Amino acid sequence: MPAVYARRLGVLASAAALASLTSLVNAPAAQAAPPAPISASAARAYLATVTPTTEGSTSGYSRTLFPHWSTVSGACNTRETVLKRDGKNVVQDSSCAAVSGSWYSDYDDATWTVATDLDIDHVVPLAEAWRSGANSWTTAKRQQFANDLTRPQLIAVTDNVNQAKGDQDPGTWLPSRTAYRCTYARMWVEVKQYYALSMDSREKTALTGVLNGC
Repeated sequence: MPAVYARRLGVLASAAALASLTSLVNAPAAQAAPPAPISASAARAYLATVTPTTEGSTSGYSRTLFPHWSTVSGACNTRETVLKRDGKNVVQDSSCAAVSGSWYSDYDDATWTVATDLDIDHVVPLAEAWRSGANSWTTAKRQQFANDLTRPQLIAVTDNVNQAKGDQDPGTWLPSRTAYRCTYARMWVEVKQYYALSMDSREKTALTGVLNGC
């Protein structure tokens, strides 16, 4: 093979490798997903060990006792991190605020294109956690709970649906989208199990009923 031709092939091969590397560098990062909850069978097994207790009171409760939203990275706090994670084609400005994108609310089968139409729901509400044992926690542990991105505790949903849920447990509130109730029950049980939070009898009965149908 002539030396000049060989050199040309080498240059072409190097250029192709560089182009391939550049495409990888410039490729959009894979979209993160909300943490998957424990299986229905694992949730049922845990529920079988739960002895229901009378729910505590909200005496002394305040949302300020659960500091949120915490800084995650740079200008991004927990809320903006969940909006980015749960949305599609989310664009953020220099302050990490979501300026465009789309979000599907699993609770009510609604899709939104404006971030202000979304709330970040604490699957196990802060007041519910307080009544279930968080009243005895340190502030640091309550902050961890209120900003937990590792467990399935935070999810972007339609704002007025979240507000209608308030601090209710599954004994009095479940997502209107029935196809999501199994997932919701699994999420709820995992969070309560991880944080060793108590359950009352109506809550346990409702969860058991949902999970038995999964």
